[in-house]
Amino acid sequence: MSTILPTPDREAVERVRAFNRSWTEVLGLLEQHLLDTDHTLTEARVLFELGRSRGGVERLDLRDRLAIDQSFLGRVLGGLQRSGLVTVVRDDTDGRRHRLSLTAKGRAAYRDLDKRSAKQIRTMLAPLSLDQRRSMLESLTVLPALVRPGMHDSGDVGLRALEPGDLGWVVERHGAIYADEFGWNTDFEGLVARIVADYHDHHRPGRDNAWIATVDGARAGCVFCVERDTTTAQLRILLVEPWARGLGIGARLVDECIAFARTAGYSTMMLWTNDVLVAARRIYQTAGFTLAEKEHHHSFGHDLVGQNWTLDLTT
Repeated sequence: MSTILPTPDREAVERVRAFNRSWTEVLGLLEQHLLDTDHTLTEARVLFELGRSRGGVERLDLRDRLAIDQSFLGRVLGGLQRSGLVTVVRDDTDGRRHRLSLTAKGRAAYRDLDKRSAKQIRTMLAPLSLDQRRSMLESLTVLPALVRPGMHDSGDVGLRALEPGDLGWVVERHGAIYADEFGWNTDFEGLVARIVADYHDHHRPGRDNAWIATVDGARAGCVFCVERDTTTAQLRILLVEPWARGLGIGARLVDECIAFARTAGYSTMMLWTNDVLVAARRIYQTAGFTLAEKEHHHSFGHDLVGQNWTLDLTT
């Protein structure tokens, strides 16, 4: 059953439009000459695409990458050819296909544009603190993923240890995501806050650990492993951001948690979840967890079925 989402309100639409205007102004994209060169924005985009492609690019592929009209692209390419920056070679087996590549002069123009662009961004980032830079770079990863699902299918996925700011992020994202997807109230966010505070206050090196998953540097998920008793580890608060799902992040976090528990000397791992968390349950089952018990309860504003799952770490 599909979810019917509300139509974006006027304020949301206007804020996005205002951002578009502001960002194009910041980068100077509407100026006649980009980055104080003789090239327009479209010419620069063509030079960048060709400069970053070994062996050239087929004309129709370039059109699709840039998402511009074929006739307009033809005029741009004609100007770049007359300037001696681009060569066009017709395919011997298919006369309708043309391969584009940069000349030596064109490659020099590309390097100049690339250098100027890097300098512009470096100047923009220089006054920002490390936290401000991280916030900005995370936004640049998340925003395209939200409006173009699947664009991070080949993103750089990594796991790292906790850093300052991560504990609050874990609490906030659990509260926001579970409210959005399941309608859970702030009782759940309070529970996660207590779990996180307990981890911080009673952290046992070598017995407890936590990981943050990242995609292209942006925080995309988390999992905690804590001591339940001397022989049992507990997997807690597994989370994967909606925009980062489908990349195998949940399975990687669970595998890392299990590997740590084995190294720490635990013989059993357990976890508590609820039956509505279907995707997470599939990950647990794939990792070898088995359902030990379940019970009905009313929590977070809903009637739920809690489940305890266990994993034998000695096999």
